[in-house]
Amino acid sequence: MYYTYHIKGKKVGCTNNPFKRITQQQGYYDYEILDKTNCIDKASVLELEWQNKLGYKKDIRTYKETINNLKTKKMIHVTDHTITFKKTFNKELDNFILPVVIELNDGFIIPVDDEIKKFILKNNYKSQNNDERYIYTNSLKNYYEVLEDSKKINDQYIIFNKIRNWAKERGLYKKGDSNTQYIKLMEEAGELAQALLKRDDAEIYDAIGDMVVVLTNLAYMEGVTIENCINDAYNEISDRKGKMINGTFVKN
Repeated sequence: MYYTYHIKGKKVGCTNNPFKRITQQQGYYDYEILDKTNCIDKASVLELEWQNKLGYKKDIRTYKETINNLKTKKMIHVTDHTITFKKTFNKELDNFILPVVIELNDGFIIPVDDEIKKFILKNNYKSQNNDERYIYTNSLKNYYEVLEDSKKINDQYIIFNKIRNWAKERGLYKKGDSNTQYIKLMEEAGELAQALLKRDDAEIYDAIGDMVVVLTNLAYMEGVTIENCINDAYNEISDRKGKMINGTFVKN
């Protein structure tokens, strides 16, 4: 039986042994059982639902994923140089269940999503001592960081689409024009100037964001995207050389 429990003001969790988990391990006597079920999948869903209903932060991993991760964690040996998957005997790692996350010795945590799984299956090697398979720790870490950088770039492009969709829904592109957007840009630039003079950090932050929104819409009205404008501008300046004069970069 799996129990969804609530320690008031602390957390909502899930366990198959409330007394051992809550009282013996965590030291709490005052708690309530919110739900119980024989199905671990249902218990995992109930835990997240109750966390949301009672206003607690949702766990990154479901209860089932946590349990599976604890089981598979013992089947992985992590060193500074390699990560070995115990009792694996071919490149496909047949019948080996990868953990939800891999924690490196320096504390760096890598979530094992589909992309990481593909990398592991493609880049594992046979141990010189036995038939078990391993990957290089630094190689996995580098690949993960490249993925994260790529996601951040994609997120930046997604926000421009959100701005354009917002403008379309409000008829900005049908009823507005580039001239009015330029005037709006100058208004926002004036607010930025005032904020800079007053050293009002909140207003500076707000004005810069507003100017980006206006520029996104202005670019669209002129038949281009702000993404391409930014890329072209960067390509133009990327190899530019010069020096700083009175706080301004002056190109050669």
